[in-house]
Amino acid sequence: MHQRKTKILFLCTGNSCRSQMAEGWANHLGRDRVEAMSAGIEAHGKNPRAIAVMREAGVDISHQESTRVTPEMLASADLVVTVCGHADEHCPVLPPGVQKKHWPLEDPAKATGTEDEIMKKFRATRDEVKGRVENLIGGLKP
Repeated sequence: MHQRKTKILFLCTGNSCRSQMAEGWANHLGRDRVEAMSAGIEAHGKNPRAIAVMREAGVDISHQESTRVTPEMLASADLVVTVCGHADEHCPVLPPGVQKKHWPLEDPAKATGTEDEIMKKFRATRDEVKGRVENLIGGLKP
């Protein structure tokens, strides 16, 4: 019997780091249970450091697009996960039946310091997102 996949939309301000990582992890870890996509209130393009740290973890997100959220994306989602305060505050009104969760993740793109210090922030965010995605998928009803 074929189970319908849960459709998850990860929403961020610019759809460049956190939501991209979450989309990648969800599709990688839950490929048989979820169909994930990501979008932003705006589209800032993909962050090369996010792509690099995900590649280190064995997940290729280089093919994903940085897009603005559309009413069609919201309507097709079962669950919308906002991954930053700005997206949570500016999230469009969701259609009836679409659930919403909020993950207050720090933006690694705002990290300062040496390249090593900045990459350390990106890796920490990657690992936090992975843990949150694992918990999210584990809590889905089959």
